[in-house]
Amino acid sequence: MNSALISATELAARLHAGGPSTLVVDCSFDLSDLQAGRRRFEAGHIPGAQYLDLDLVLAQPPAQRDGRGGRHPLPQAERLVADLAAVGAADDSLIVASDASFGVYAARLWWLARWLGHDRVQVLDGGAAAWRTAGGALQAGPADAVAPGRFSQRPSLTRSVDLADVRSTLGQGPRLLVDARAADRFRGENEVLDPVGGHIPGSVNRWFRDNLAADGRFKPAAQLRQDWLALMGARQPADLVQSCGSGVTACHNLLAMAVAGLPGAALFPGSWSQWCAQSDAPMAVGD
Repeated sequence: MNSALISATELAARLHAGGPSTLVVDCSFDLSDLQAGRRRFEAGHIPGAQYLDLDLVLAQPPAQRDGRGGRHPLPQAERLVADLAAVGAADDSLIVASDASFGVYAARLWWLARWLGHDRVQVLDGGAAAWRTAGGALQAGPADAVAPGRFSQRPSLTRSVDLADVRSTLGQGPRLLVDARAADRFRGENEVLDPVGGHIPGSVNRWFRDNLAADGRFKPAAQLRQDWLALMGARQPADLVQSCGSGVTACHNLLAMAVAGLPGAALFPGSWSQWCAQSDAPMAVGD
């Protein structure tokens, strides 16, 4: 794709014109109310959109978690392929991910689709709010029934690192760990999601909301590029590892880097929730 983002007007025109398959996937979610995303979807969504749940589909389902991989471990690849096919995804589909949370959960699907080797994936810039502002129609109720698509896993287009890799390279070489959480959580204050507050020693904070303009859309590519180059210094994009609380908002930073023309950073899926669960892992607080 030429861009990782698609505007509401571009999406509306594409859906109106028909033609090549476009699959809109609503990923709305709320970490404090696990059913809120589906309720929001059924109250009103982009016509024809399907719904995928972060906790059940875009991460390893709770029943399969062993407590050692963080709060939202990556789903099993084969299962995710089947789940995407079940909502109509095909190898030639343009998957457009949307949500009601500044692109946080949509960015997770964007990264996961690329993890499976699917390059025809974009995030609706501004999400549900931008769709409404542009005058887009809404459809209430459950998702429409669709025929399964033929979706297959191909060579991955992303990079990830695991806990052992992060621990073994901590403080070595040019690698820089970037934490996408809000500054207070990074400092170890007001932690409500994980049992311990703080951050991985040596990491720096880049709140995902700093990727956005006041209207909730992503900043222009040139501005994002300037911001990220200032953070990187002499490093290359491949020197960066994106982290957060559980590997979700980190994808927002990866998306912003892609928009800025700086692809190649890796995701640490376990992030702080996995790190702080290790009894012997060093931890830092403050700035």
